Amino acid sequence: MTHIVFYGKPDCPANARQRKQLEAAGHTLEVRDLTAEPWTADTLRPFFASRPVNTWLNKLHPKVRTNAIDPDAQTPEKALAHMIADPTLIRRPLMAAKGEMRFGFDPVAVDEWIGLRPKAQGPSCDEKHAQGRCDHGHHQFPKAS
Repeated sequence: MTHIVFYGKPDCPANARQRKQLEAAGHTLEVRDLTAEPWTADTLRPFFASRPVNTWLNKLHPKVRTNAIDPDAQTPEKALAHMIADPTLIRRPLMAAKGEMRFGFDPVAVDEWIGLRPKAQGPSCDEKHAQGRCDHGHHQFPKAS
């Protein structure tokens, strides 16, 4: 499967669940503490690509919830400065794999990107069907004449 550099908070229950999902899908993880990284604008910015700036910040952070920091009022430079000063403002996890860098954990998007379904034992039903063989009761394949 895929090797993923996974930046999260060690004490975050959501990050723990996300790591388990990725590992169950057969991926290997290099887990790093998001809050211990020496972030700069150059190292952090690539994770956000062309996504809207108002989606970059952790919406559950107290400063965001109380509107001390308004995600809708941020420029890329301001948002990066806030996140570098306080990495708990970064919407997590940050992930790097297959030459791409992403933030947040949308299961549908992660599944499309690297796969998120649990690793099956042996070939899947779809793989068997693609090979033209079925050993579990389906009879949709035409018989050879």
